[in-house]
Amino acid sequence: MKKKAEKNKKRKEYIDYEAKMGERLEQLRLLSKVSGREMSLAIGLSEGYINKIENGKALPSFQNFFYICDYLDVAPKEFFTLLEMEETSDLLRFLRLYANLSKRQQEHILLFIEDLQ
Repeated sequence: MKKKAEKNKKRKEYIDYEAKMGERLEQLRLLSKVSGREMSLAIGLSEGYINKIENGKALPSFQNFFYICDYLDVAPKEFFTLLEMEETSDLLRFLRLYANLSKRQQEHILLFIEDLQ
């Protein structure tokens, strides 16, 4: 019985990286202030490729994953760093809202956050 409990505990700690791939890609893309279409074309893929990944309709090949990391200027290990957090939906919501602000508004937000620390 102990083995079964340990096995179930390990399953609960497992992070489904495939399911989170699109969410994390969108986070990083928004931080880079680039559209999915623009990014897809810049790395030499079809114009809807990045959007398909973000919507969970596709996963990148290993080679394309490295192209994505290179384009976003993150190490493959860093790509998944925030996925280890329990909930990233608030961060994604923030990034979506932040990306639509003017440069001046973004600077105010950053100064506010820095002041909180």
